[in-house]
Amino acid sequence: MIQSAPQLTTIAIRMEGSVAEVCLNRPDRSNALNEAMWQELREAMRWADETSDVRVVVLSGAGRNFCAGIDLAMLAGVAQVVAHPDPARTREQLRRLILDRQDCLTSIEQCRKPVLAAIQGACIGGALDVVTACDMRYAAADVVFSVREVDVGMTADVGTLQRLPRIVPDGVARELAYTGRNVEANEAAAIGLVNRVFASQGELALEVMKLAQQIAAKSPLAIRGTKEMLNYGRDHSVTDGLNYVATWNAGMLMSADLSEAMAAAREKRKPVFEN
Repeated sequence: MIQSAPQLTTIAIRMEGSVAEVCLNRPDRSNALNEAMWQELREAMRWADETSDVRVVVLSGAGRNFCAGIDLAMLAGVAQVVAHPDPARTREQLRRLILDRQDCLTSIEQCRKPVLAAIQGACIGGALDVVTACDMRYAAADVVFSVREVDVGMTADVGTLQRLPRIVPDGVARELAYTGRNVEANEAAAIGLVNRVFASQGELALEVMKLAQQIAAKSPLAIRGTKEMLNYGRDHSVTDGLNYVATWNAGMLMSADLSEAMAAAREKRKPVFEN
């Protein structure tokens, strides 16, 4: 039985088979990240990670735009939230707040299930922090990306500067971070920011869900292990990665999934895996 999805105010969750669609749901505000959405995104990702019936996550945004970044009203209120008579304690509180926001988005990366971002319209500022934490990104033809933090006088601090250079060439990441310029669909595909571009939002939603279902049909144990190895290998040397996967497979290789895959191949049928 599927564990009930949390009841959230800024995010909508629906299941399609073994795929959970997690949808940013403030379309009247272009899905800008307010306080509730930060916290609820982490809650949704932890639910997906802990729910065995979820094998893949599709992260989307309701309405014309995927996400317009941090809600400026929330940003304007930060000084009041962290205020303390002692300046040192004010800065300590601000640091803790930034670390908490980082953790909200790192929850996407830490989810053991692959997270596919389906992006249309604006994907600006904090929204780029969101999608760079995903496993893969797919876009509609009307998409516009921008590292917008420099235009509001701040250094991006919740993931883009750390993750973007691992997705696109370093020089390109620096250009985008220094200029805040727009990147449209064709350029995003050319630099490797997105895997594929689709003609419309409808086609985007359909094709990304098809891909998610294809992944969901694979061995869940193998997929979770593959994500773990890819993330570990990104942050460590080849030698360390090889050592880790040897240790991992020493514990995980001889599984029910391996037996089922081999039996299905012999019997010329599709394998059926446990969650």
